[in-house]
Amino acid sequence: MTLQTEFRNAMAQLGSAVSVITTDGPAGKFGFTASAVCSVTDQPPTLLVCMNRNSFAHEHFKRNGTLCVNVLSSEHQALSGVFANASLRSEERFGHDNWQVLSSGAPVLSSAVACFDCLIADCHEVGSHSVFYCQVQAIRTSEQPRGLVWFNRRYHAIGHDVEA
Repeated sequence: MTLQTEFRNAMAQLGSAVSVITTDGPAGKFGFTASAVCSVTDQPPTLLVCMNRNSFAHEHFKRNGTLCVNVLSSEHQALSGVFANASLRSEERFGHDNWQVLSSGAPVLSSAVACFDCLIADCHEVGSHSVFYCQVQAIRTSEQPRGLVWFNRRYHAIGHDVEA
């Protein structure tokens, strides 16, 4: 087994929140599903988002300079699949669910657990991916009781059920 295969297998054991990352601007409206999102600092509020440079949308995100991290709830598993499907056009992707905008103009998922509306402040190339450092401009949260994580190459709901 190669080190790359061992690495991928081990990383499958690291649970991650599932998000749809979106952008809009001069380069157009695009989005993709990601689990490689992480807090960097709260002064100023900054996230990092990792994106494969071979992605169909990579250059559009770089040119727009904005993105929104839309954290998915357990009810969004199908939407995650839509945004992970590289054969769908942007119009088809954004035809699912309801979308709004905050300050950056990037699409914000109305029913997301949380949304981090960001400007891309910096970008570093590491191996096959770009690491976008994103300064948060606006945040919106919801009362969704259950989130969606990717663990062991499958979706899992986390959180609690709402009591009646």
